[in-house]
Amino acid sequence: MSKHHREHNWAPALASLNEDELSNKDLELSQSVVSQSAVSQSAVSQSDSWLNLIKSGVSIADDHTHMLSVVNFVHELNLQLAQKGRDLIYQPTADDLVVKAKASGVSHMLEVGCEYPDWEPTISFAKSHSDCVRAAIAIHPNEAVLHGHRGTTGPDGLPVVYKPYHDIPFDEAMQHLRSLIISNPEEIVAIGETGLDYFRTGEPSRFAQREAFRDHISLAKELNMPLQIHDREAHSDVIEILLKDGAPEMTVFHSYSGDACIAAILRENGWFASFSGTIGYKGNEDLRESARIIGLNHITVETDAPYLTPMPYRGRPNAPYMVPYTLETLSQVLDISLSKAAKVTRENTEKIYGF
Repeated sequence: MSKHHREHNWAPALASLNEDELSNKDLELSQSVVSQSAVSQSAVSQSDSWLNLIKSGVSIADDHTHMLSVVNFVHELNLQLAQKGRDLIYQPTADDLVVKAKASGVSHMLEVGCEYPDWEPTISFAKSHSDCVRAAIAIHPNEAVLHGHRGTTGPDGLPVVYKPYHDIPFDEAMQHLRSLIISNPEEIVAIGETGLDYFRTGEPSRFAQREAFRDHISLAKELNMPLQIHDREAHSDVIEILLKDGAPEMTVFHSYSGDACIAAILRENGWFASFSGTIGYKGNEDLRESARIIGLNHITVETDAPYLTPMPYRGRPNAPYMVPYTLETLSQVLDISLSKAAKVTRENTEKIYGF
């Protein structure tokens, strides 16, 4: 296997049950990497610890993932690899990702659809895996300003690109969102992701983005739904709006990115932080300190797949089976057992979403 192939290929699971009973396709997600990797004694110990826990019935939940997007992400990655004459990586289906996650101790997954055309496929996917998948839907903050063609280029410099469904005015899209949530109470357990993104959206569009955030807050409170927040380089405005408008009872900062000051505000208000693989990235001590401040009783874990893959596999495709790595990092940060971290984060997910 070439170095470039290893750099893009699927990472191994931290541990997995009954791998001899999994399909050959599913095994390709891990064996091709495991066979080529020199695993340290520490990593073996961590793997054994998690394996023993899941054998005893311990499980965790992925608080925020995009499995349907993972499939498209890998397809695009393989197109790029083919153009460069490199080996392709295994192309899973979303169903394959569920199987792999369950074998790796991830019993429940919250699939997030935050663009208009994604909502119904997200709901259908949750229905097809009713034992382990639930849905959250919303209009992503960067999408909110595209509806009605109100977007402007942000600091990231990417051009504004409108798609046909962006012709639908924001208010009309919100009405459809509300209707879908009301019509699918078993599948949809949260509104998200919504919030503010000042990296992707320019200053002239930010008022519209803030108003869209407020509309989602209002809807979550009307329907008594948990709210998942996307907060990118907009901490102060996100906090200000939540405090001014009144946050829903269950408010979750997905892929938490704040510092110690923001963490103290979350703790004071009883809001939750969901940590992704970024908690283990070099230089992210603010995130690790935030976890200590917020405390385990208000923390969940997530992948935000297909991105934010945990260390030491940053840069490879992400999927729910990888969330145990983030749990393992969290247990080290909080200086608690892996068992306790699994138990409490799983209980927090059940408390927030009811599954």
